[in-house]
Amino acid sequence: MKKKQDRSRKDRGISLLVSIILVFCILGVVVFSVSRKISVEMSQSAIQNLSESLDLIKCTIEAILKNEADFQKLIAQKVAMAEDPEQYILDYEKNRTMVKMSLVLKGKTEGISNTGEVFSEEELDFSAGGTVDELQISQSYVNYMGTWAYTMKCPVVKDGREIAALYIEYTYDYLDQSLPNGFYNKQAMLYIMDAESEKLVLKPKGMGERSAGHMNLKDFYYANKIHEYELREEVDRCLESGKNILFYHDIRKKEALNYMWAVNGGTIYLIGYVPVEEILQEGRSVNQNILIVVAVMLIAFFLCCLLYYLNHRQQIKLGREREKERELHNKQLAEALQAAQLASNSKTMFLSNMSHDIRTPMNAVLGFTTLLAMDAENPVKVREYTRKITASGQHLLSLINDVLDVSKIESGKVVLNVNQFTLNDLVSSVDAIIRPMADGKNQMFHVEVTGIKHECLLGDETRINQILINLLSNAVKYTQEGGNIWFRIVGLKQRSSQYEHIRIEVEDDGYGMTQEYLETIFDAFTRAENSTTNKVQGTGLGMAITKNIVELMGGTIDVASEVDQGSIFKVELELRIPEGQTDKSFWEEHGIARILAVYGNDTCKDIQTLMRDTGVQTDTALCLEEAVTKIQEHDRVKYDLILVNWDDMPNLQDLETAKKIRRTIYDTVPVVFLASYDAKDIKEIQQTEYTAILTKPFFVSALKEKIAELKGGTEEEKAGEQEPCSSLEGLHFLAAEDNEINAEILSEILEMEGASCEIAENGRLALERFERASEGEFDAILMDVQMPVMNGYEATKAIRALKRKDAEEIPIIAMTANAFAEDEKEALDAGMDVHMAKPIDIEKLKKIIHKYVQRKENI
Repeated sequence: MKKKQDRSRKDRGISLLVSIILVFCILGVVVFSVSRKISVEMSQSAIQNLSESLDLIKCTIEAILKNEADFQKLIAQKVAMAEDPEQYILDYEKNRTMVKMSLVLKGKTEGISNTGEVFSEEELDFSAGGTVDELQISQSYVNYMGTWAYTMKCPVVKDGREIAALYIEYTYDYLDQSLPNGFYNKQAMLYIMDAESEKLVLKPKGMGERSAGHMNLKDFYYANKIHEYELREEVDRCLESGKNILFYHDIRKKEALNYMWAVNGGTIYLIGYVPVEEILQEGRSVNQNILIVVAVMLIAFFLCCLLYYLNHRQQIKLGREREKERELHNKQLAEALQAAQLASNSKTMFLSNMSHDIRTPMNAVLGFTTLLAMDAENPVKVREYTRKITASGQHLLSLINDVLDVSKIESGKVVLNVNQFTLNDLVSSVDAIIRPMADGKNQMFHVEVTGIKHECLLGDETRINQILINLLSNAVKYTQEGGNIWFRIVGLKQRSSQYEHIRIEVEDDGYGMTQEYLETIFDAFTRAENSTTNKVQGTGLGMAITKNIVELMGGTIDVASEVDQGSIFKVELELRIPEGQTDKSFWEEHGIARILAVYGNDTCKDIQTLMRDTGVQTDTALCLEEAVTKIQEHDRVKYDLILVNWDDMPNLQDLETAKKIRRTIYDTVPVVFLASYDAKDIKEIQQTEYTAILTKPFFVSALKEKIAELKGGTEEEKAGEQEPCSSLEGLHFLAAEDNEINAEILSEILEMEGASCEIAENGRLALERFERASEGEFDAILMDVQMPVMNGYEATKAIRALKRKDAEEIPIIAMTANAFAEDEKEALDAGMDVHMAKPIDIEKLKKIIHKYVQRKENI
């Protein structure tokens, strides 16, 4: 009977338990349905909110563009009313919204800018047909400051007749100030893209994460793995028609809502994405609250059941839970320890890599310093060692900036410092660093330059040098001893007469890379890993920085590699050709009107191309016998210089023919042999007077230096020419510098140049000393930036605000370790005349001081 009662009680308990479970299951289904419905509704609402937010941003940008168009129309009216429109433009000062204002009169192809430069519409591209309030807007481009910009064109109408066209350049950075500082908890990604070129011209601050490499739509696709052909085709159709598009796609393994929002009729687009989890945040919160209530009820239910049916097992369960908690706690401690160890290892690896890369140029500096001390009495070697020390020091400085570069690239704040440079100096500085590295591993370093039409170009030489050093140093490190490294600069077909189109190739026959690694080679902190390359250290930053710099310059970089076969990197750039750079006076002063190039059809063509604008006629001969025949025609032809390509001489018998050339021409006619760095048997030919060796590749500037060396006395002449214009004799300066060592160096340098200076320890003391000074007592102020009490910017503004005539006129030169382009802009905005980055370059300092002090004297 008792057994039946127990069984009946057990059956009733089971029935009750099943009933309760069934009730809770039904409740769970209802709760799940409600939660699902809430999620769908709130998702639709969030999408609507996103569309409204994008419309708001769109309206903000269009309002800014409209204001700029109204402003330009107003300026056009003022220009039309001006007696001298061009003078009005020259006198107009730029403001925060515009960078440059230009005017081209009707019927002319060139005009003037308020910066004083010559302006031509050929520099701009209005082919996309975009307009703002009926004003044409150009395709986006990178301006001379290295930032993205666009130009609006407005007709200037006077008495119903168009008399000119007004062009005003604006930068996208100004839009950044008017855009939101982040939405959806700053997890949303927002770019501004030029629709025509599909290049990303602006990424506002505080708008979520950003992977290195987002420079155009293609990279956006690549970085976010948007590879679906149909989807990309639909996006292209929307871009062509100026429509908006929203689509879902996983970003970094997270579901996200991607958008492309047309602005100004589709001339520019807002593109980016919002993680779905951020969109559904509110709905998720509601569902979480519901689930919490349900969970509490379920927990209460199971607790009651456990207390009613399984009270005797409660202690066992609690024991198991405590054991699980201990295991979880131990696991968390182990993970925390592992994370700490990984962080420590990463720090150690990074410091080790940086130590290796810094020691490479430092070794060159110390080595050449030792040689400098040994050969101090040899002026030629002293100059050569000094040049190589300077090149290595500059590379060392660029390495120190690598870590800063990565953070600035990630934030999209890297700008270019565009100046004039020569390919000869670029190749020489790279050769001075890479060749000793290659020689140390018994590698052959080949340098080739072909098809170049202009060796003097405009660009950021430091950044180009950084690209080359990164690629070539990697080639040396990842090539076995006795291997080969090829460094080529190839001139390509020009797309515009104003730009030199070049391709830089760095090739090696080293270890090579796997196809898997090639997919991530341009990511930061990634390196090839195998039993051979593990012995090579590196920061893992070089390729990421290189790719971003190349794309910032508007270029492309590609790589191909096979394991144990080698690698080749190809970089294509378009660099602007400076105007009016031909110096024909040098050739006239040295009596060179006609030269003869011997051997090597391609080499001769390169020489003729580079010598084309010098005014010197260049003839060619394909062999030494032909050259001798041409030289012997004294009555008809007289050559002032002979260039012989030594590497293309087929045999040593030509050595006698080369000597015959020397005997055939006048003794004072220079004979220059073009030879590679490791050419053999070349020194024998140099023993003859007025005969010299010029290391390949051929550059006009290098040839001029060699001719000047053969003529003799050039260094003294140059020094005599430069001394009057760069002399600081008798000048008196006020220097604001809080570092005693830097102050001492500056004082000694100025004293060596015959100048004197007073040192103020901070900006406040400099301001007070200038207030006490009589008018004209100081010729210029050398201003540090980071100082206690009052920094250099504040001191400069205070000096400029003083009510005395020389406060506005005295040159103020920023001398600071803040060396980025935005630092230079901040210095100029504060009222300084020029920005000079530390460490101090004495020649540059002398030129700057002379330029601005002379300007003051001429006022």
